Amino acid sequence: MSKNKEELEHRLRLRNIKLSDYDDIRAIMTSIYKNPGGAWTKEELKNQLRAFPEGQICIEDNGKVVAAALSLIVDYAQFGDNHTYDEITGYGKFDTHSDDGDTLYGTDVFVDKEYRGMRIGRRLYDARKELCENLNLRSIIAGGRIPGYANYADEMTPRKYIDLVKNKEIFDPVLSFQLANEFHVRKVITKYLPEDTDSRAYATLLEWINIYYEKDEKLIGNKKSIVRLGLVQWKMRRFSNVDDLMQQVEFFVDTVSGYKSDFCLLPEFFNAPLLAEFNDMDASEAIRNLADYTDEIVSRMSDLAVSYNVNVIGGSMPEYDGKKLRNVSYLCRRDGTQAKQYKLHITPDEAAYWGLQGGNGINVFDTDAGRIGILICYDVEFPELGRILAEQEMDILFVPFWTDTKNAFLRVNTCAKSRAIENECYVAITGSVGNLPKVENMDIQYSQAAIFSPSDFSFPHDAVVAQASENEETIIVADVDLDLLTKQRKAGSVRNLEQRRLDLYSIQWKQKK
Repeated sequence: MSKNKEELEHRLRLRNIKLSDYDDIRAIMTSIYKNPGGAWTKEELKNQLRAFPEGQICIEDNGKVVAAALSLIVDYAQFGDNHTYDEITGYGKFDTHSDDGDTLYGTDVFVDKEYRGMRIGRRLYDARKELCENLNLRSIIAGGRIPGYANYADEMTPRKYIDLVKNKEIFDPVLSFQLANEFHVRKVITKYLPEDTDSRAYATLLEWINIYYEKDEKLIGNKKSIVRLGLVQWKMRRFSNVDDLMQQVEFFVDTVSGYKSDFCLLPEFFNAPLLAEFNDMDASEAIRNLADYTDEIVSRMSDLAVSYNVNVIGGSMPEYDGKKLRNVSYLCRRDGTQAKQYKLHITPDEAAYWGLQGGNGINVFDTDAGRIGILICYDVEFPELGRILAEQEMDILFVPFWTDTKNAFLRVNTCAKSRAIENECYVAITGSVGNLPKVENMDIQYSQAAIFSPSDFSFPHDAVVAQASENEETIIVADVDLDLLTKQRKAGSVRNLEQRRLDLYSIQWKQKK
């Protein structure tokens, strides 16, 4: 390779600034900042490096600095939104820097004119974001120049100009770049840099929010990121009594707990084999008698949840209060507390055979492993319910189901996949397999348990985290990463929750009185 060719090769390296870089930095700043005041002095750069060396970042090419980004940490509440550049930087001395602050404040980003168009500024912004996340700071805030405003100052306000830049009707060399890097404009600041005549001394107050920020770090008991799910694909078999049934339940809870799962999900009507005891009755009378066992089963499941240290979602069971027969799923938390979710939509078959009625409420439940929702079988086929839960910051949707045929199963399966994508959450489904020859209306079963995810680069290519074999009694155990959901909602290829046109439509829950 010739020497000339070697000299033409770029060798870019991201690193922290050193005082010996001053001449390169001064040359870039002087060429760019003719109006806003020129370059920092060497003494000012020395002070900045002394105050916060980790926050002063540059990119070099073959040993020469070609771009840089400067920042400090501040307790933002001490300054508020109506600050000036000089106030928040301590007139360039960075004596306003505080290691105990909550905000990374960006003071300068500049790129050598010969390196424009190489996306070097984006690399610096990404490095700042990484620094903000690693230091667990709430956000990055900066005062942004709007140099293009000089061409429009006589015909529109700064706010109008900013709106047009946001809508890409106008290009601003600074603001357009910042918006493309996921910053949003909080407000317009006046007299931010009085010497910035191009911006008419106006500036945008920009913010990038660190979605991983944890306000109060605890040594134990923090919100989990990796959550392990255990799903039981349950085989229907004859049980002579509740003790036999609970022996099988305990076997699966024990097994799932052995894999250190955070949740154990059972199917809808997993206790249906006990209906065989009432085979001489008609279907509606039999299921009301089955409801007599529900309280005992829930109590024993709750004990298992505590004993085996796993949150148990008890599929569903019938509940009868003497007036209404309903289908309910119990959440038995491993701290001993309980919650329940009624099935809201009743299939024509359930209404005709049993006289089931739907419940009237829906909730997101807090657990020690994330915020969860429960939709029983048919309910997952109504997208409004999943969206209402997603608006309450649900992380995982559990769907216990019972289906007799493959086409019935495919309705639940396909809709569950859709709920995961449109609501940017995980969805776990499981049902029962096998046959119950002496149980009317629940004689055959079809299931394939699965865990679904959103469909984007951070998740499995087919949006399936795990999937069981069809129609075999088994369990599946898999991990889901809740931090990936946070990333998806704020930085995904598409953002189904964030980008809804709420100016055109919304979903309203009508609470029954």
